[in-house]
Amino acid sequence: MSLNLVQAAYIVAAVLFVLSLAGLSRHETARRGNVFGIIGMAIALTATIWLAAERAERPGLTLALIIAALAVGASIGLWRARVVQMTGMPQLIAMLHSFVGIAAVLIGYNAYLAPDPLTGVLTGSAETIHLVEVFLGIFIGAVTFTGSVVAALKLSARINSNPLMLPHRHLLNLMALLASAGLMVWFVMSHALLPLLLMTLIALAFGWHLVASIGGGDMPIVVSMLNSYSGWAAAAAGFLLGNDLLIITGALVGSAGAILSYLMCQGMNRSFISVIAGGFGTEGATFEADQDYGEHRESNAGEVAELLRRAKSVVITPGYGMAVARAQAPVADLTSRLRKQGIQVRFGIHPVAGRLPGHMNVLLAEARVPYDLVLGLEETNEQLPDADVVLVIGANDTVNPAAVDEPGSPIAGMPVLEVWKAREVVVLKRSMASGYAGVQNPLFFRDNTRMLFGDAKDVVEDVVRLL
Repeated sequence: MSLNLVQAAYIVAAVLFVLSLAGLSRHETARRGNVFGIIGMAIALTATIWLAAERAERPGLTLALIIAALAVGASIGLWRARVVQMTGMPQLIAMLHSFVGIAAVLIGYNAYLAPDPLTGVLTGSAETIHLVEVFLGIFIGAVTFTGSVVAALKLSARINSNPLMLPHRHLLNLMALLASAGLMVWFVMSHALLPLLLMTLIALAFGWHLVASIGGGDMPIVVSMLNSYSGWAAAAAGFLLGNDLLIITGALVGSAGAILSYLMCQGMNRSFISVIAGGFGTEGATFEADQDYGEHRESNAGEVAELLRRAKSVVITPGYGMAVARAQAPVADLTSRLRKQGIQVRFGIHPVAGRLPGHMNVLLAEARVPYDLVLGLEETNEQLPDADVVLVIGANDTVNPAAVDEPGSPIAGMPVLEVWKAREVVVLKRSMASGYAGVQNPLFFRDNTRMLFGDAKDVVEDVVRLL
């Protein structure tokens, strides 16, 4: 396969990646977008493998080794894709981002220790540019690696989700950046390995501290931001490998992740700079002790079924608890039964419902809930005052009125689904425990709220039977 043919394949793959991103922007075209991405990646891999084999001294051996590595990786990937639950998807994605980061680090060291003989000996400005590429590629990759590992540990509850509040933590971040800049100058001027090693250690610690300083409530934004970091790490690796497609793909992923993170920050009333800078400017956010909001009112499946039967308009607001209980199929069945009885049903999805961007949308699509029933935050809030019943299924922070009513709350200012404005609110929850952000929810104690305790899947199935 000639170089021109490989470049043509790369162009086709790049176009397919752009079409994939465009398709993923809407529910109706998301499946088609995934197909475009799969085809584009297959073309890109085939062209790259062939090119690597052609350039090798022993093409047959090189091709065999690459195929063996692909077989191992593909087997592990297929196995994880089949066994992972939707509740484990956020931490799995965070770990996949860490793989991109460590790959960028290894590629950077390889480019420094064993330069590509095809490029010849670099001198002058070309050599300086190459050394800067090596340095930045390793820095971005190291930050992405440890940051992604911390995010995965927080999302899987293996470490505390509360933000790490080290003294002078922002000064520490600034010093890490300044030290890295100084080490880059040293590295470019001396070509020595020592400044590169020192920078790698600093970058690993910097990435860990950057994400550890962000609270669990902002983890969906962090996952999206790490996606962006992994894209830029891939682009940096593309420069080192001289691979145009990797540069394009990394830039697409990096920019798409940054845009999504910015939109999610807007949806949570968070500062974009604050999140990517490790919680900069959030010193005033503290976790409050439980307050006395009075007594909550419990209900049962029979009362809820009767409430729904009399309703004309129902809004369902799912959260992470629905994913944990795998209740999306019974919820879809409930929706179908209510609609057959002439009851209007809508779904209100908060931008950060769940622990992954689009988490709830994927679950509802999996249960074949019609796309036109799924509304965003603003559309839902417009309809809530006219709703007879709101079913809150496993959601907590995204329906917490403390964000609106309590300026001292850690989630103050965060746009939420204002479910309390409906005539009746039914909260399906296992217990009265606080949400992922660690904030108590006064919604549970409001006069128009009923608590229906139990596993969401079992409770919804009970309600469906009684309907």
